[in-house]
Amino acid sequence: MNQKPVLESAGLDGWIIRLFDTIDEHNLSWLSALSRRCEQAFGDALIDLVPSYTTLLVVFDPLMVSPCEARATIYRILADLEPEDSRHAGEIHELPTWYDTSVGPELTRVAEQAGIAVNDVIDAHSQQVYRVFALGFAPGFAFMGLTDPRLECARLGTPRKKVPPGSVAMAGRQTAAYPTATPGGWNLLGRTSASLFDRNREGFSLLRVGDQVRFVPVSREAFEREGGDTTPMEPLA
Repeated sequence: MNQKPVLESAGLDGWIIRLFDTIDEHNLSWLSALSRRCEQAFGDALIDLVPSYTTLLVVFDPLMVSPCEARATIYRILADLEPEDSRHAGEIHELPTWYDTSVGPELTRVAEQAGIAVNDVIDAHSQQVYRVFALGFAPGFAFMGLTDPRLECARLGTPRKKVPPGSVAMAGRQTAAYPTATPGGWNLLGRTSASLFDRNREGFSLLRVGDQVRFVPVSREAFEREGGDTTPMEPLA
């Protein structure tokens, strides 16, 4: 880590620790190490840890530890923080994905912008192994990166009112799969049959920060056998 961490107040029960200013896969080993150390140092006083691409939000019980005490604890952790090694890497997930313009209407848009064929977009997206940087926006929604730089593509100008569950999408150099039906403005490339959010699953979300993910192309027939929804996307209004 080549920059000095910055602490920002998040009210009487939280501190935001800013470790980096830019998104990079290597940030994750530092943020994971910081999360682990905070869990150990705060113990029962810890309410929540919310990692992102460059920051970690630490939420604590102000009845057990004051903001000043929490800040001092964080500074002690930062004084000798070292990145986590590969032995603490998260789980590896392969998400079966049906790439098709009927469920991934922006496949053509991304291909045209990149100056490559649709099949090349599918190859580039599916051959990359992504790391989960953060969870947010909706329960179980995992922000992953980084995609092949050729595929970098801005969000849609007009977000959809409803994106079906399992929709595989990208924006900028991030990618994700929608766990539930929600509004969304990312470029849709296809759909996965994987169950990304389940209230009966421990932790609810299939994916966790630090996990590794690969989208595995499958045929429509294989997608349907796994319970995938082949309902075509409605055109944007």
